[in-house]
Amino acid sequence: AAEPPEPEPGGRYEAVVPHWFYCKVTDTRERWVPFSAQDSERLEEAHGAGKDQDDVVVPTSGGRYDVHLRTRQRVAVYWEEEVSEVRRCTWFYKGDKDNKFIPYSESFSEELEEAYMIAVTLDEWKKKLESPNREVIILHNPKLMVHYHPVASSDDWVSTPTEQGRPRTVKRGVENIAVEIPSGEPLQIDHLVFVVHGIGPACDIRFRSIVQCVNDFRNVSLSMLQAHFKKAQEQQQVGRVEFLPVNWHSSLHSTGVDVDLERITLPSINRLRHFINDTILDVFFYNSSTYCQTIVDTVASEMNRLHQLFLQRNPQFKGGVSIAGHSLGSLILFDLLTNQKADPEEDEHRAQGSRTTSSTGGIEEVKEILKKLELSEYCGVFEKEKMDRQALFLCTETNLKEMGIPLGPRMKILHYLSSRTEMKVCFLHGLCSSHHISSHSIPLTQGPLYLNIPLSQVSANYPQLNYKPTIFFAFGSPIGMFLTVRGVKRIDPNYSLPTCKGFFNIFHPFDPVAYRIEPMIVPDLEFEPMLLPHHKGRKRMHLELKEGLTRMSVDLKNNLLGSLRVAWQSFTRAPVPALEAGSTEAEAEAEAGTEKQPDTKPEEPPAAVKEETPLINVGRLNGGNRIDYVLQEKPIESFNEYLFALQGHLCYWESEDTVLLVLKEIYQTQGITLDQPLPGSQ
Repeated sequence: AAEPPEPEPGGRYEAVVPHWFYCKVTDTRERWVPFSAQDSERLEEAHGAGKDQDDVVVPTSGGRYDVHLRTRQRVAVYWEEEVSEVRRCTWFYKGDKDNKFIPYSESFSEELEEAYMIAVTLDEWKKKLESPNREVIILHNPKLMVHYHPVASSDDWVSTPTEQGRPRTVKRGVENIAVEIPSGEPLQIDHLVFVVHGIGPACDIRFRSIVQCVNDFRNVSLSMLQAHFKKAQEQQQVGRVEFLPVNWHSSLHSTGVDVDLERITLPSINRLRHFINDTILDVFFYNSSTYCQTIVDTVASEMNRLHQLFLQRNPQFKGGVSIAGHSLGSLILFDLLTNQKADPEEDEHRAQGSRTTSSTGGIEEVKEILKKLELSEYCGVFEKEKMDRQALFLCTETNLKEMGIPLGPRMKILHYLSSRTEMKVCFLHGLCSSHHISSHSIPLTQGPLYLNIPLSQVSANYPQLNYKPTIFFAFGSPIGMFLTVRGVKRIDPNYSLPTCKGFFNIFHPFDPVAYRIEPMIVPDLEFEPMLLPHHKGRKRMHLELKEGLTRMSVDLKNNLLGSLRVAWQSFTRAPVPALEAGSTEAEAEAEAGTEKQPDTKPEEPPAAVKEETPLINVGRLNGGNRIDYVLQEKPIESFNEYLFALQGHLCYWESEDTVLLVLKEIYQTQGITLDQPLPGSQ
């Protein structure tokens, strides 16, 4: 593309500053979107160096898209997407439909620029130009330039360009049109997060894809970094976190299963049935051994592929990798992570830890089992043989016979062991089943334990990831429910994911798909999940108001009851001599004291909770830290829980509070903290 000619000496002409745009097509509608300031500068630099002929590739949008200069195409790097047209833009006209400015083609923009330069230099205006579509553009003066749409005529011979029809505004230079140009993303990437979607191709209430939702999540993370990590950014300790989507739905539905389903689907309520086939059936597919294997293979291979490609394109990257899953995606990741193989050193460390716990608690548990079976008199025999819980479950009839256990008790014990073994669902070492037996104590060289797995438990060959995730984030996750349905009643407090040290279960209070994890680790203790602090540093006002009103009503009730009781006692009490007045006053004071006690009680629980919350031991699944985190609902959501249930399940992509927790935990592993700690945060 030739540059516009230089103006004559003494002229007032200044060359237009170009900006690069790309065309985004959504539902057959075209929208021209500007590149960020830094991307546009990079593209202009490559263009100015004359690299258009060599098909130079310029990475843009944080390295997620490549622009091929010669063909003027923008291509997605990490996922499949329609190729977008790219344009070096200098002149724009206002569109008819949405009043957005649309750039002219590069060749016609050069003609316009040349005409404008001549008009400015010679001060000769009212210039007419004919566009490639035979439309007329008139340059009245530097501030008024108009594009006329030709009026259609029945006679082709007469349809010459005219000034009739509705005029469109013409603008020169991107600075004269109302468009927001993003400044761009930090070049330094500190951490990589893979995000796995849930059921169906749509991930939010606007039916957008995982790519679009993760784009939102990334954009929110950039604004949260600027707001809460400003000091670290100024000291160049913090760049940004890259979030990449992992899509498994398209691979599953390209297996030909959709054709098979179509064949058996009833013709009535067609849209609803199609929606069910495309979304809800994904849950059933995951519980089928055939399609479960397809899903886990796709997720693992896609994450490995993305990781390898990311490292190729970012050879200087030294950060860690975390993974996040929404809805069913979190369950897929959990199953993958529980079936990863730890390093031999870590295995040995786990084995040592489990052996110590086994030796202390094992014999006592055996005694409890025998007591339950009304066989307490044989406790001494088992203790003499040093029979702990693991050894008991490895016992055969021959072993019991050799120990001198009679036939009747022997049959009882064997029946108990077989029934418990059938209920045991261990897809990995360390996850406890209904009989609270920690398979941590099993030598880890034997690998995961599979004992008579029921049909509800999917058996699949789980692939290995090429890296060890730093943290696993679950959004709106049904993990707890699926584990319970599989027969797992308790998770061993000593259990941690083999290759991942962190695990956060984040959910909206009205999310109908979300379940807690902590009660499966600490079943005997009732406690609330951790309340996620608001990103602006306080509890939402309506929640504070609700708490205040609750406290006030309790105080009012207690005071009212106390007053009524005193009044009632004064009515019913018989007259007393003056000599007894002293003792009566003492009684009244004592009664008043007892009535005052409830006044202080409502104030105590919050303080007690605050003190106790950090002391709750929720096991090693998240390195000893809390696992369940609940978002604060918005004021409008608190009016009707049912109305906002679906939105509650799909709200995480644009939730600043969720994003801030993710960033806080990721950067904490690098020793970087928020500018100001949020109240209520750990």
